[in-house]
Amino acid sequence: MSSKHGLRKKFWTAFVLQVAAVCFAAVIGVYGASVVIKDLLIKQALQDEARHFWQLHDNNPNTQVPDTFNMKGFLLDMEQVSALPSKYKSLGPGYHSFDKQQGGELIWVESRGNQKLLLIFKQEQVDALAFWFGVVPLILLLVVVYAMVIFSYRTSKRLVSPVIWLSNQVRGWDPKKPDVSGLSPEKLPVDMDSEAEVLAEALHEFGQRIGQFIEREQNFTANASHELRTPLTVIRVASDMVSTENGLSPMAQRSIQRIQKAGKEMESLIEGFLLLAREDDFGHSEQPYWISEAICDEVDNARVLIREKPIALHMQIINDFRVDTPYYVVATVIGNLIRNACHYTDAGEIKVTIDARKIEVIDTGIGMSQEQLARIFDLFYRGDNSNQNGKGIGMSLVKRFCDRFHWTISVSSTPGVGTVATIGIPDASSPIALSSTRANPSP
Repeated sequence: MSSKHGLRKKFWTAFVLQVAAVCFAAVIGVYGASVVIKDLLIKQALQDEARHFWQLHDNNPNTQVPDTFNMKGFLLDMEQVSALPSKYKSLGPGYHSFDKQQGGELIWVESRGNQKLLLIFKQEQVDALAFWFGVVPLILLLVVVYAMVIFSYRTSKRLVSPVIWLSNQVRGWDPKKPDVSGLSPEKLPVDMDSEAEVLAEALHEFGQRIGQFIEREQNFTANASHELRTPLTVIRVASDMVSTENGLSPMAQRSIQRIQKAGKEMESLIEGFLLLAREDDFGHSEQPYWISEAICDEVDNARVLIREKPIALHMQIINDFRVDTPYYVVATVIGNLIRNACHYTDAGEIKVTIDARKIEVIDTGIGMSQEQLARIFDLFYRGDNSNQNGKGIGMSLVKRFCDRFHWTISVSSTPGVGTVATIGIPDASSPIALSSTRANPSP
């Protein structure tokens, strides 16, 4: 099951992040507004108030300093500064701000001639302005934002609910036999949008086709298992009966043996194709066997292919191991590799090596270019120097078997030098070290 979050959680996360961003921006904005009110607007207002007072004082020396609800002023001669409260005595010209412990006042000090002007603005008024023109709008803004987020989330939830419903329907499908009846048009939700209906219709048709494919596969494997095995059984029984007849010429006996051998190979090949056709059948032998047993049989079978070629065919066992893969699978995979080596080697040596959970088929044949190596596992692909009798199926079949049983396969080749094919079987039993080499002499 995927650990990715669903659409609803993603939408909710997006909305929460948007709200957090808006709230952060609003708080920063209010804080900036309070700083502007305090350090810019109030300061500018005090400067303007001082300038206006000096203009009035120049016209009328008896003009009274400001004394209002928000602001209080002092105009003293320099000799009278000592009469001021102690916290104001040492203030020089300019703007001053006291914290709340000192009264929380904003003060502008200006001197002209022998006189000193102090204008004091109450901090409480600044806080009140910040509250009414900053905090209150912020609260209203957040309430509106929260309301919009809830409305948007509910709307989005309603819009994506058909997709979520489709996801839940598909999640409940059995891959081996998907039940698509829940996606039939009469069972769709009434509030489903046209886009979601198109998606549901496509999924319904797709599920039906999958079900038909699975049923067709089951019918094919059942019919093929019977119809293909029956004639092979007849051939095998008939050849066995003929082989017991007396007076058969040596040529007839060899022909019967070839028929029996070909029948067994055909049975193995049919079993392999049926195994690949059945999705849920991984195939296991009744009991584990030594990998060298199957490879030895394929080496012996391949000797007829090099009877007229100056080739030495060796099988070297360095570390043998057991497998529980069906015998015919190993025979098909290794047999194809050995036969390819025989077909594309005109002289020299072919060596099959069994090592720790690894099998190598090494030849001194014509080799392949990098372009040919890149397509070696393509179905029906045959290179420029390919065997004219081949159909381009063998290596594709080898790759499919390796993928089915989680084996690894790699092929390296150099034109004019030879090819090395390596099969890795990671789930094989622990290898046992041996030292054995079987070969046929070069003709």
